[in-house]
Amino acid sequence: MPETPYLAIYPERVRENYRALAALSARAVGWARIRFAVKASPVAEVIRLLDHEGAEFDVAGVGEVDLCLRLGVAPEKLCYGNPVKKTADIAAAYASGVRRFAFDTEDELVRIGAHAPGSEVECRLLPATPQSRTPFGAKFGCTVDEAVRLLARAAGLGLAIAGPCFHVGSQQLDPAAWRIGIEQAGRVADALTKKDIAVASVNIGGGIPITYADPAPATEDVVGVIGRAAAEFLPRHIELVIEPGRALVGSAGILHTDVIGVRTAPDGRRWVYLDVGRYNGLAETENEYIVYRFVTDRDDDPVDVAVVAGPTCDGDDVLYQHTRVLLPTTVQAGDRIRILDTGAYTASYSSVSFNGFPPLTVWVAGAE
Repeated sequence: MPETPYLAIYPERVRENYRALAALSARAVGWARIRFAVKASPVAEVIRLLDHEGAEFDVAGVGEVDLCLRLGVAPEKLCYGNPVKKTADIAAAYASGVRRFAFDTEDELVRIGAHAPGSEVECRLLPATPQSRTPFGAKFGCTVDEAVRLLARAAGLGLAIAGPCFHVGSQQLDPAAWRIGIEQAGRVADALTKKDIAVASVNIGGGIPITYADPAPATEDVVGVIGRAAAEFLPRHIELVIEPGRALVGSAGILHTDVIGVRTAPDGRRWVYLDVGRYNGLAETENEYIVYRFVTDRDDDPVDVAVVAGPTCDGDDVLYQHTRVLLPTTVQAGDRIRILDTGAYTASYSSVSFNGFPPLTVWVAGAE
């Protein structure tokens, strides 16, 4: 096994998660296209496995386009879903065979029309959904009326219309968020139909949560809400597209880390320092949005609250100081800690070499 810190990925768990989501989707809505968000885990073995299972892929940049193509993914299975793209990147993706793009502004739409002619497009909405654990805020998306106008303009530019898309925010804990988004997407579809513009699909994005230290709604409950909303607000001929990332790979990873040291600060609080932190894998602990579960070899010993910090000399490299994290009182330097459900947004968030620490090592079960 590698030296710590390293992320262990178990591909068979990814397969189980994919097949479970596909089965739930089939029962809820008849059938849905599953498009994996590559940014959640750009690991070769994961991408190959999901390609074999029949997934499509949401790519956020030309680097992810190139990665998927190198691994044998057909370009027609890719959607360039990031609505903020350089003109050169639109052209490069098109030259590589990508024929599906998302946008949310007229400027980007015009550039797609010029540099990716004839491509299929999705217009991203900003639905008025409850805030998720790691929200997008107002960075992406437009209003229903603007989406109708832009998709009509897209048809005039000779682009193929997929339909509206939206994202309810990463780690969304309120299933009602999808009902809100689907209702707004349905209004876009209805308005376009009245203009004799056919809508082929509605992309409901990702955001399906998993359980960390706090419980999350069951995926079955989330998909049930999606199915009922789709039946109420969307015509039967419209396909649903789901773009999970965390829901497929989150539970498939365990991050192995060693304790570097333990300190009692002047205010009396106990600090536990790990050899992994916010800059080499655990960026989602920013604002303590995601609270991971910790397992040690001393879990039978008494526990007490600890501040958990990373190894760099940056004062912001603190994982948890407001969240009540309990660790054994006997934890000491050299102890191994396993951080559960870390398969999503860990290796891909790791910095190149901040403070000289190398990127997070990824070990894949079953890989030679």
